[in-house]
Amino acid sequence: MTTPQTVPNRVLRVPPASPAAAAAYFSASLAFHADVSDVAAALAAREAGGGPGFVVLDSRSTEAWDQGHVPGAIHLPTALVPEQAERLLDRSVPLVTYCWGPGCNGGARAALALAELGYQVKEMLGGFEYWVREGFAYETWEGTQRQAPDPLTAPTGAGTDCGC
Repeated sequence: MTTPQTVPNRVLRVPPASPAAAAAYFSASLAFHADVSDVAAALAAREAGGGPGFVVLDSRSTEAWDQGHVPGAIHLPTALVPEQAERLLDRSVPLVTYCWGPGCNGGARAALALAELGYQVKEMLGGFEYWVREGFAYETWEGTQRQAPDPLTAPTGAGTDCGC
């Protein structure tokens, strides 16, 4: 005979949210974030004649941009958003910001600065790090580069869809 735990495990110490609260939270999260592979797929569709319907914005420094950036991205460091956004960006086109990676909140800071100026914006989860780790092409001052996908972040077989 088993006895109920008197102290819940660390996962359930704080009970899960109600289904309605969870649906609201995750729906909101998807309104604020875009996945690296979804951004790549939308950009690939643009090359095939469709349009992604958004602009990718790299919010890092010039030195970081030169190390590599998403092809077709606009370079606008966060600190320059207030003075240059109006000149570089169209308010009617949604933006997807990114910075280095999950350990950097620069993409979120850029998204906040842009939202405060009236732009529709999402942040690309994983940033440039996961763009490269998932094996997508990137541009440097030396030209287009690509690394093999990291098997811990992306499928390495013939298919590129993780099924999420």
